[in-house]
Amino acid sequence: MSASQAEQIAGVRPILRRVVANAGLLLGGRTVNAVLGLAAVAIAARALGAAELGILILIQAFAQFLGEVVKFQSWQTILQYGARPLAEGRRVDFQRVLRFSLVLDIASTVLGVMVGVVGAIAFANVLGWGPDQAPAAALYMVSVAFMVSATPLGLLRLFDRFDVLAWQAALISVIRVVGSVIALALGAGMEGFLLAWAVGTVGSWLYLAGSAWAEVRKRDMLQDFAWRGGRLTEGMPGAWGFAWNTNLAATLDVAFTHVATLMVGALVGPAQAAYWRIGRQVADALAKPAKLLVPALYPELARLHAEDRHHAMWRLARNVGLLGGAVGVAMLAVSWLAGPPLLTLVMGKSFTAAAEVMTWQVAAAVIGIFALPLEPMLVSLGKPGAAVRVRLAVGALFLCALPFLVAQFGLIGAGAGLAAAAGALALGMLWFILRENGIRRSADTDAPDPAQRLEGDA
Repeated sequence: MSASQAEQIAGVRPILRRVVANAGLLLGGRTVNAVLGLAAVAIAARALGAAELGILILIQAFAQFLGEVVKFQSWQTILQYGARPLAEGRRVDFQRVLRFSLVLDIASTVLGVMVGVVGAIAFANVLGWGPDQAPAAALYMVSVAFMVSATPLGLLRLFDRFDVLAWQAALISVIRVVGSVIALALGAGMEGFLLAWAVGTVGSWLYLAGSAWAEVRKRDMLQDFAWRGGRLTEGMPGAWGFAWNTNLAATLDVAFTHVATLMVGALVGPAQAAYWRIGRQVADALAKPAKLLVPALYPELARLHAEDRHHAMWRLARNVGLLGGAVGVAMLAVSWLAGPPLLTLVMGKSFTAAAEVMTWQVAAAVIGIFALPLEPMLVSLGKPGAAVRVRLAVGALFLCALPFLVAQFGLIGAGAGLAAAAGALALGMLWFILRENGIRRSADTDAPDPAQRLEGDA
């Protein structure tokens, strides 16, 4: 290891501690979110039954799918292009990044709501609900506007305000549980629970956006802010390509969540979709402690990249992967041993059938946890296109195989396919990371030493 590489790696431990500390803040909010989110689903399950709960889940999955598809991951744009101007106090350059991110969010919001309302009515039968539920589903699609919150999310991460994000994560589920209890007490049908869940989305967005606006004002970064003036991406080379690639990567990630839920519902009915969604929600809740390292990791990688400390980035990513993987293995053991009694206790005996597929879903999540630093590394190194290519190939294979797997093996086949897809995704990302690492090492080796270059000039 050269002296320059040792200098770059120095200080990784304090950064790792900060990543873990910020993840710990998020863990508090997300743990509350996971527990209360499951409680909200349990209340709806006992009130509606498996079939009607399945319709509720399919409507929510369609809305979340649209929110993820149309939403540019502009929080990554904020981190990638805003970290250096913020650190150097270049307010005008930072405002350009902010303006670009806001424009992406506004355009995404309009498109998402329009497609959602039309799709909920025009494709009701295809999506898993009938004409009777179509008006309520269309109204719920308005909440897509409040799922597009990438800019405030990026600002709060950049400002290291993970405490705000923790409160926001808990708030949405608190509102949904309170609303679900009210709907249960009033004997409301599926529409009442849809309203409760939509109010939770709106309330958490208002808190998130208001907190981000206050933080920007406190840092005096809004003075003389203008929506016009110069090109939209002035001073941001490659911004459009970066935005499209990160958006595509996130869209393809939805193939493992909401699209799979919608396909299961279309193939075997709403009740099986409810089992799949419940298993996935429990799997996500168990894997959440490790996954929370990712949002805490992104800003640190962005700062290290801005400082050209690439060797420190490699070391930090490796340590985070090992730390998260250890937590993930423990969660897999919990799911395997306690899955059936947990589902019986929380959801009722009729949902115990989801336990076996849930274990496969947890296994897929654990594989993803080991690989969780890989995509942030590619994005931070300005290589989001590599992540897109891997997700596109793996996602297409998974979705093409899903009908066969479900037809031949039922939900277990879908769960095993999800685990295999997670493994393929991890290997693909790892290949690009190793390739990029080799290119950088080759460049460092080929570069002439400054002292030798001076001697040659002399």
